[in-house]
Amino acid sequence: MLSPQHEVFLEVAKQKSFSKAAEQMFMSQPAISKNIKQLEFLYKTKLFDRRGMYIELTPAGNLLYERLTEVKRIQEQTLFDITALSNAIEAEGNLKLGASTTVALYILPKVLSVFHEQYPNINISLLNRNTEIVLDALLNKEINLGIIEEKGQLTNVSYLPFISDEVIAVCSSQSKWAKKKIYQVQDLYQIPLAIRERGSGTLAVLKKQLEKHKILFNNLNIKVRLGGTEALKNFIIASDCLGFLPRRSVIKELKYGELKQVSFEGLNIVRNFYFIQRKGEISNLNKHFIKTAQSVYH
Repeated sequence: MLSPQHEVFLEVAKQKSFSKAAEQMFMSQPAISKNIKQLEFLYKTKLFDRRGMYIELTPAGNLLYERLTEVKRIQEQTLFDITALSNAIEAEGNLKLGASTTVALYILPKVLSVFHEQYPNINISLLNRNTEIVLDALLNKEINLGIIEEKGQLTNVSYLPFISDEVIAVCSSQSKWAKKKIYQVQDLYQIPLAIRERGSGTLAVLKKQLEKHKILFNNLNIKVRLGGTEALKNFIIASDCLGFLPRRSVIKELKYGELKQVSFEGLNIVRNFYFIQRKGEISNLNKHFIKTAQSVYH
């Protein structure tokens, strides 16, 4: 079991701030400092370098952080494995998820509801960011299971297929671009576009498909870049721009006439979502969540 001092150390290292760690742990800043001093006395070395308002881990601090992160992971896995032995509904643990925007907003809620019914004592946290940030969070051990768009090439990450989704072109039903049902792909050079931010999986799959049609992405008439599916969707509803969004994210808007789907000849964008885990790590809690997700959508 990690000591209270070690828990404090991990939070300070994560926040890179004594004051922010104090806020997160509902402790006073002097109490945080006292715990760190106790650890530095125990290990007979400095764990943090103070640089004005900022702090950095020393080499000894980095080593301790890596070891404690692994200990905490094993501790949490053991808690679930032991408490789940006799009765799954009594199982305890911490499920640390990360998911790209489309998954977090339109796919996971149903899965989380079912999983919570099965394991009511599991604490669930969800990092909702774009694909690039979720992958970084997994590699930095901030989450233990991620769901991202498209399969990467990293050798230290395992990828498991989950679900597919379609990305479609939409515009406001009041837009002049809604008057025509189908366009040529080359017409994209003239149409004002609103797109997702860099690092977005939706943007990545769009670029990939346009490249197959010899469309030069940098020559497109891009007017706006927005972070997040909802922000982009709401902007498109209120503007004359066209954008590419997951079909799952615009079902209601298409049904009630706020948005209209626009087709481009030969352009079909289907993307796959994958569960990602750090290769070589075995987590029964992750396995149970993946099994639940697969049962909900397959």
